Amino acid sequence: MTPTKTVRDYIRTIVDFPHDGILFRDVTTLFVDPRGFRMAIDQLLHPYAGVRFDKVVGLEARGFILGGAIAHQLSAGFVPIRKKGKLPGAVISEEYTLEYGDAVMEVHDDAIQAGEKILLVDDLLATGGTAEAGLKLIERLGGETIGCAFVIDLPELGGRARLEAMGMDVHALCAFDGA
Repeated sequence: MTPTKTVRDYIRTIVDFPHDGILFRDVTTLFVDPRGFRMAIDQLLHPYAGVRFDKVVGLEARGFILGGAIAHQLSAGFVPIRKKGKLPGAVISEEYTLEYGDAVMEVHDDAIQAGEKILLVDDLLATGGTAEAGLKLIERLGGETIGCAFVIDLPELGGRARLEAMGMDVHALCAFDGA
């Protein structure tokens, strides 16, 4: 009998991408497999069974793929948080630091209404800088983030601890050692 695959089994590691010394955890191999992709969506939703969400927020770019599928399953709206300059219309911005430098994330200023219940989704949690910027944007618009869901956690980089220190419920499907 063949052992059952886990989400982690579908993720490949690419050495020295995008820089020397980096072990890039590639979720495209998860997305391309229908069973793996369905498993990931189902498992990301599992801890929130019975919870009502108004919106799912996906962080650029792979968070869009996951967030769209999750929003569909929840019959909720989907809100993209994008890199600076990618959204048309009026936006609010949040600067943050990531592993390789500084960046700015933006969201439409009318995408979330005060009091809406939000699930934040992305593929990978590393230092938590991108997720924290997203959470700050949600908060500035009056949204209430109920949970943060990720496919991969890189615990050595401290993102989970950073988000939990903000009072966030953090759910990740698997963890990898080494950055």
